Amino acid sequence: MKHDQIPAGRRTLLRLALGLGAATVVHMIAADPAGTPPRPGGEPPTGAAGSPGGARTPAAGYRLRPMTSHAPPRFRPEAPPVRTRPFEELPDLGHDAMVLSFDDGPDPLYTPDILVTLRRYGVRAMFFVCGEMAVGNQDLLREMAADGHVVGNHSWSHPLIPALPRRAIRAELGRTSDVIEKTLGAAPLWYRAPYGAWNRNSFEIGASMGMEPMAWTVDSLDWTAPGTSTIVRRVRKGAAPGVVVLSHDAGGDRSQSVAALRRYLPALIEDGYRLTVPHRT
Repeated sequence: MKHDQIPAGRRTLLRLALGLGAATVVHMIAADPAGTPPRPGGEPPTGAAGSPGGARTPAAGYRLRPMTSHAPPRFRPEAPPVRTRPFEELPDLGHDAMVLSFDDGPDPLYTPDILVTLRRYGVRAMFFVCGEMAVGNQDLLREMAADGHVVGNHSWSHPLIPALPRRAIRAELGRTSDVIEKTLGAAPLWYRAPYGAWNRNSFEIGASMGMEPMAWTVDSLDWTAPGTSTIVRRVRKGAAPGVVVLSHDAGGDRSQSVAALRRYLPALIEDGYRLTVPHRT
């Protein structure tokens, strides 16, 4: 994955443009009923690329056998409507729920540590993966799915989507969805535009592939490497019901992101938040 972040000013302009869209529709999004950390005597279920489900055991026996490309094809939900704006928050998840999301991976240097921390607290998250990273790290995709995390599409090479013609957007999203489906046995149900830069073409093409657009509420800005304490402070300050937090597990040195997760995740749980993932209904 190339370190191709755009300047902060341009990111701000893109966010402002995004804010002019229509209001987000959230009625079809529901909380993962098993998104709560394991309770005594309870076993949180597992899931795969699009929608968690099933049962798994915590602690040492946490993961079931990973999905493989030989698994039977899963039920494909009806194509979603073409949005004019991505989901930025998910209030329907519940008064105590938040979503953690990680972009740009999987990266063998940082993703495993993030998975270990999430597993330690029985928490699920969303991983928006780039095809060029996923194709060489399919074992990590399987580990994500086996742990019940949602695996989403973040394009193939992390380009600025509005600068691409339709055929190139389709190729960026299509190639990545193919890798995810071949690896996990299910195509992704969510996608996130690199840099949060969306346009009409990306909404139309994503919907035609059965994916809903997911943005974020709180940007940790961890890609700027501002320091572990700063990342922790931003996440905790932005914590609120329905919030979607953006972090990264690839695209550069993500050691601060890994260290920050180890600190803010138990703090959020202590504050009473339920870290969960959405599923499509």
